[in-house]
Formats: sequence, structure tokens, C-alpha cells
Amino acid sequence: MDVDGGESKRIFRRLGGPQSDPNKNQKVCYHWRAGKCNRHPCPYLHRELPSPPVQHGLNGTASSKRPHAFAATTDGPRGRGPNSFNGGPSSTWGRTGANRVFVRKMDKVCNYWVQGNCSYGDRCKYLHSWSMGDCVSLLTTLEGHQKVVSGIALPSGSDKLYTGSKDESVRVWDCQSAQCLGVINLGGEVGCMISEGPWIFVGIPNAVKAWNTQANSELSLSGPVGQVYALVVGNDLLFAGTQDGSILAWKFNSVTNCFEPAASLNGHTLAVVSLVVGANRLYSGSMDHSIRVWNLENLQCIQTLTEHTSVVMSVLCWDQFLLSCSLDKTLKIWAATQSGNLEVTYTHEEEHGLLALCGMHDSEAKPVLLCSCNDNTVRLYDLPSFSERGKIFSKEEIREIQVGPGGLFFTGDGTGQVRVWKWSAEPVATA
Repeated sequence: MDVDGGESKRIFRRLGGPQSDPNKNQKVCYHWRAGKCNRHPCPYLHRELPSPPVQHGLNGTASSKRPHAFAATTDGPRGRGPNSFNGGPSSTWGRTGANRVFVRKMDKVCNYWVQGNCSYGDRCKYLHSWSMGDCVSLLTTLEGHQKVVSGIALPSGSDKLYTGSKDESVRVWDCQSAQCLGVINLGGEVGCMISEGPWIFVGIPNAVKAWNTQANSELSLSGPVGQVYALVVGNDLLFAGTQDGSILAWKFNSVTNCFEPAASLNGHTLAVVSLVVGANRLYSGSMDHSIRVWNLENLQCIQTLTEHTSVVMSVLCWDQFLLSCSLDKTLKIWAATQSGNLEVTYTHEEEHGLLALCGMHDSEAKPVLLCSCNDNTVRLYDLPSFSERGKIFSKEEIREIQVGPGGLFFTGDGTGQVRVWKWSAEPVATA
């Protein structure tokens, strides 16, 4: 047997023998690092590269010509300044010693970690976390819904959380133990859910369910045609945005203890999917790409905003501003002119369509905007700079965001999961 020829020579050269070409495939096998390479022969090295040559800098201390990986990771994944890596193998791996690896995390959750079997551990270049940045932390995950979560409500004075889903159910959760206390089957998809005082309102096809959590009473409000996608309370009226493009209003009668039909607001040509009340106005976003502004005193439409080019998924009132987001990948900020009409003062663009907005202030009274996109993420922005503070990831798109007390907020996604988050600095919900 000729030990100096054939396979033995190839192995000898791959291990760095004198005949090896220093410019050829000088890359360590990722599978070998993980302890599971099964290629024979493997085109990559099954050993670690030697440490880079050490030189002395101008100040007499040891330095390396190689980019310093720790400088790129001290700020976490957000740090992408001049010291960040810019490509090539060294953009992922860097070493300061034989046993320590610093990894610049990619802006993506590791699929193997999600499945519970990533063998790279801390060396994985993808995130082993459902959030990026240090401003929020995940407290717990509530599992039970089988389809997308479309509503989250936390009634005032209650120690229970209510979640609704397109699986035609509402689940009741204990806020202390995070256990599901009960499941209410509604016989129709939940399109939206809100709470107002002790009341919980749930939009389903052709009806709105109303529950009083203190009196343990239940009402069913008829009148909607098709799915109810949006609900809001303003000026002692309950408004419901429906599939046929109308907005129905009810007024509560304390004598009869029921909600009586008050008005029908017409003008949208397609379904109304978002509603918000502010400054004595009702704002409605629709699948017809428009936002209508309604006077709450006479319930007349006083302006139609047509700057969006796709479905207006969410509208939010913040101080004297109106914020709106759309599947056209833009978020627009509106302000009133001297004439009283709203005009766009700023447009923020994203790479993906936008699904939901939620606003709050941090402990320093700085406004923070939570913006859900249909790439399964929620961006956290400081306002008015729109500088990114962090990001939340999910298996599927997050359709619902709800603020809770004491720095808590909740997200519901397309898999049916509800996650409970806490801010590192306690915020308060916007008015």
C-alpha cells in the first residue's frame, strides 16, 4: 500500500502540508465546527486557522490588521457604524484567542433554534431570540389559539386578559399565572376586539358581542353586514367598521341596559378595517385606500384623505397628529393646516407592507412607535427621528398589538400565539 499517494496526499495537503496552496479554500468547515461534517473528502479545513500576525501599533500596544470583532458586537446587532464588517468570511467570525469566538448576529432568527436543535450555540450567526435590542424582554408566550390572533383586550379593573382569534374563539387568561381559564366559542371569526371600562366588544360576522365583565352580562348587537373589522368608542358612541364599507354607531341606554342603534356612516366603497377617535373626530381607514374624517357632533364626513395607494391597515391619533399605515409600504404623519384640513407632513417608507401601529411613551416621556410589518417583524422607533430602537420577530405576521399597565404590551401573530413583553424602561400608553 502506497502511503504517500492518492487520498493520503490530499488529506495531507488539506491539513496544511507544505504542498498546499495558501490561497485555495483556506476556510474552516462550518459543519466540522458543529461536529457533524460527513463529507469525505471535505473541500474545507478541519482545523482552526492560525491567529493573525501581531503587530505593534503607534501607541506600542499589540494590534492586528484584521478587523476587531468585539468592536462590531459591543453595541449588539444595531451597531453598524464604520467599525462594522463589510463582507467576506471575516464579516461573520473573528477571534481574540484560541477558545473565544465573537459573532456578529444577522438580522434574522435562527430556524434551527426555533426548532430547538441549533448545534452552533453562541457561535450561531443568527439570533437565538425573539427580539433584537435591549429595550424589551419577553416574559411569556400564551398558546392555545389555532389561527391568527385578531384582538387583545385588558378590561380596566380586571385581572384577566382576553384574546380573540379567527379560530372563532375568545380565550380568557389569568394575568398572574398566565393560564387559560376558559374558551368562549362564538361560531364566527373574531375580526376585532376592544375594551372600554368593564365592557368588552367583539366583532364577528354580522354582529358585535358585548360583555360586561363586572355584571357578567352579555349582549348581541345586530345590524352589521359581513365581518366587523374595527371597533372604537367615542363621544358615548360605539362605532363598528364593517365589510360592506359602512360604519355603524350604537348608544348605550342605561335605563334599558342595552345598546340602541344611533347612526350609519356611509361613504367608503370597500370594507372599513381601522378606526380611531381623537380631537372630536372619527378617522376610518378602508380597503378602498382612503381615510375618511368624520365630525363626532353631527357624524358627517368632513374630509377624505387619498394619499395611500393600498389598504389603510391602521390609524393612530397622537397629540395633534394622525398616523396611518398601509400595505403600500408607507407610514404617513398628518397634521392640520390653518384651514383645519389634514395634510401629510412626513412619509416613512418600509421595505414591506405595514399592518398595525401602537404608540406609547418611555420613562423619559419620549414617544415610541411600534410598527408591525408583513415580514413577521415589529419595528420599534423613537419619534420624531424614526431611529430604530429594536425589533420583535415572529413566526408569522403580527396583526395585533395592545398596551398594558406597568410597561407591559402584548402581540398576537398568525400562528395563534400571544406574547407578553415588558419594556426595560416603563412606558405609558398614549392618550
